Amino acid sequence: MHARTALLVGATGLIGSFLLRRLLESTQYARVVVWARRDIGKAHPKLKVEVVEFERLDARQVDAEDVYCCLGTTIKVAGSQEAFRRVDHDYPVALARAAARDGAKRFLVVSALGANPRAKVFYSRVKGEMEAAVRAAGVHGTYIFRPSLLSGPRREERLGEKVGLMIGVVLGPLLGKYRPIHADLVAAAMVTVAAHSPASAAFDSHEIRRTGGRAPVV
Repeated sequence: MHARTALLVGATGLIGSFLLRRLLESTQYARVVVWARRDIGKAHPKLKVEVVEFERLDARQVDAEDVYCCLGTTIKVAGSQEAFRRVDHDYPVALARAAARDGAKRFLVVSALGANPRAKVFYSRVKGEMEAAVRAAGVHGTYIFRPSLLSGPRREERLGEKVGLMIGVVLGPLLGKYRPIHADLVAAAMVTVAAHSPASAAFDSHEIRRTGGRAPVV
């Protein structure tokens, strides 16, 4: 397989940090470009970090076959619904449009379980609207990943998520697709999907678990 270039936006988040490691270790990629607000403090022969203005993502040249978007925040961290929408909707959509314009082959984006543009819940509605706009951007291979509650090492404690994870540990498989999922499984599934390039699709959490669970670093 021809070694490709990957562009990753959101490399310092929970999923993005695992994904960056997998991309750097993968033989699929000869080069991994990260767009970030500031230097991420990592060095690797394959890695190039570019400091960018996220408000101008669609003005930048995308020089990669595969574009990975792991951007996401919470309303509490963002400070307002408007700021949340900017991070979880506007930035991914701008990135997808730039990827389509510049000929990227695959666009892989993290959304959330329950995303629906007609949802009454603001969070789910924004995620659903993002998915629709990303698909409309027109990258030939567009892949959407909808994990449930994420587990993994976080910088900040979130009480609601901590309680949810404790319940998830107790109930486990009884929760079905709502069972918490480790962030590295999501990262693994994204790399696997990019390698095999199925038709454009969306993957709910239980499908991510199946795909990521059989995905060693390649």
